[in-house]
Amino acid sequence: MGGVTPVRLGVNIDHVATVRNARGGQLPDPVRAALLAQAAGADGITAHLREDRRHIRDADMARLKAEIGIPLNFEMAATDEMVSIAIHTRPHACCLVPEKREERTTEGGLDVVGQKADLSPRIAALKAADIRVSLFIAAEAEQIAAASELGAAVVELHTGAWCDALAEGRDTEAEAEFARLAAGAQQAATLGLEVHGGHGLDYATAERMAALPQIAELNIGHFLIGEAIFLGLEGAIGTMRKAIIRGEAQRPDSRAG
Repeated sequence: MGGVTPVRLGVNIDHVATVRNARGGQLPDPVRAALLAQAAGADGITAHLREDRRHIRDADMARLKAEIGIPLNFEMAATDEMVSIAIHTRPHACCLVPEKREERTTEGGLDVVGQKADLSPRIAALKAADIRVSLFIAAEAEQIAAASELGAAVVELHTGAWCDALAEGRDTEAEAEFARLAAGAQQAATLGLEVHGGHGLDYATAERMAALPQIAELNIGHFLIGEAIFLGLEGAIGTMRKAIIRGEAQRPDSRAG
């Protein structure tokens, strides 16, 4: 694609740690998975250090930073503890996400509008440590505007509601959700924010997200780790890469030569 920067693929390795922790011990090793993902062509590795350490552990984050050769995206709650760990670890980027101990997975976007006062000093501290700050938010105009006002470099749009609606056959709702994502991506790019997407994506939905001209990166975890059971991690990442390339080819700004 002439002059168009390819959409990056970030691989989230949290659920390798979920399998490890189900039995205790050290295996399977999420860092080994990250290295395999890197070798298979991932552009970055995402890992979420939760406050309850249900999957990724502190030692995993330290090893990821030391051992991988591609950018590390540190997903975390916006707490003083996590900011301190991030500043010590020095990942390429931190993605601030909402977090509740009782949830199975992240259940919605960060309320940037309602938490501005708490977020502002934490974002400033991360930026002072030369860490790129991303905010995981719903594609809502007021949340995107607030992310820009707080000085975030990136917004990661929560694609979960769209993916869920598609999976459950709620087609009209799904199209409305996708239109909201498209509008949010346009707004964010206009404000100078880099636009990522993530949560619940599979091959088909990643392809459609990659067709949005503002999307710079997709972060995918659970689906890829699940597919790796059948295809191997290299096969799953390769198949996902092909889906993203198909999506990019549908962009209005993609032209050969």
